[in-house]
Amino acid sequence: MKFCIIIPDGMADYKLEKLRGRTPLEAARTPNMDNISSNGILGLVNTVPKKFKPGSDIACLSVLGYNPEDYYTGRAPLESASLGIELGENDWAVRCNLITANDGILEDFSAGHISDKEATLIMSILNEKLAGRNVRFYAGKSYRNIMIYDGDVAIEADCTPPHDIIGKSITKNLPKGKGSEILFDLMRDSHNLLESHEINKVRVDLGENPANMIWLWGQGKRPALKSFEELYGISGAVITGVDLLRGMATYIGWDIIEVPGATAYLDTDYDAKAQYAIDAIETHDLVLVHIEAPDEAGHEGNVHEKVRAIENIDKKIVGPVFDALKKYDDFRILVLPDHYTPISKRTHTSEPVPFAIYGTVSGDKSKLTFSESNAEQTGLRVKKGYQLMGHFLKGNIPS
Repeated sequence: MKFCIIIPDGMADYKLEKLRGRTPLEAARTPNMDNISSNGILGLVNTVPKKFKPGSDIACLSVLGYNPEDYYTGRAPLESASLGIELGENDWAVRCNLITANDGILEDFSAGHISDKEATLIMSILNEKLAGRNVRFYAGKSYRNIMIYDGDVAIEADCTPPHDIIGKSITKNLPKGKGSEILFDLMRDSHNLLESHEINKVRVDLGENPANMIWLWGQGKRPALKSFEELYGISGAVITGVDLLRGMATYIGWDIIEVPGATAYLDTDYDAKAQYAIDAIETHDLVLVHIEAPDEAGHEGNVHEKVRAIENIDKKIVGPVFDALKKYDDFRILVLPDHYTPISKRTHTSEPVPFAIYGTVSGDKSKLTFSESNAEQTGLRVKKGYQLMGHFLKGNIPS
């Protein structure tokens, strides 16, 4: 038996006037997802439990079959694992975005999707000027980086994700609560250090958004995740361009498949992701392919790019992978977004997302194309998202 899961991150959305009352998924040409949906099982799954804020950390943990209420300790510890950072008992991992601040407003949560090379240089500057006995900065990919704190203060502050406050006041959204003063001091000092730095002068001259401040959030301590094989009895591998999924894979014992050209942005190499997935299926029981592009387009409020990303995923990833799976006697494929990233809100929301499963499964064919409204129409709903994995692997979807 072979299994494949494809996650177009943030693909779910609301109906838009610009798309004549359709969602981006409904407006996009998706014959392959529609085929999986109409000839398979279609329904809704709750990937974000009520007590949690919507985000890929919570949602993807659920999709992987882990109850966030039992296993979640924070986003940054998961990302740290992908960078090879060994967290000690007293270590707090904190997500460190490079952002663009402008007159007290958070203008861009990604600093113009700054390059890895520039981000690495900025992390080295921060280590030289701001790091100390208890603070260290680590370069990740682009704007997604990590700060580690191992001091005596618990970093339990309430921190707002920067993609939630695009165009809003920085002062009104600073960390609040225990440990917030440590985070605030570093954020303020980073702005003073980076605002007039040569690297940002060059970016401004080129018409690019400067990386003139860090934003600290998503903190937590090392999680204790059971291995996937221990829980489900099969091996797994992940293909993704983001450290979050790579970190989850590290903790649960999955292989991480390196794909040249996987940028975690709109320009990612869809064809390469598909080919590497097809190759990985030969040697693994389950392969998960994660594509960040729809989420990035949602955060940018870019309808055209979101539709284009969905179409690229369908044509260049879902289609070829689906065709490759057909050579196996038994297989199942699951397609679903992890969460909503509505164009109108430019951030994540908590609604249950559509999922479609094709293969050797029990249940009637939906005979419906893949969309948010069609999934709701079926009446099938998995209320606890982490349970979907078990149903998917067993081929027994609850009605």
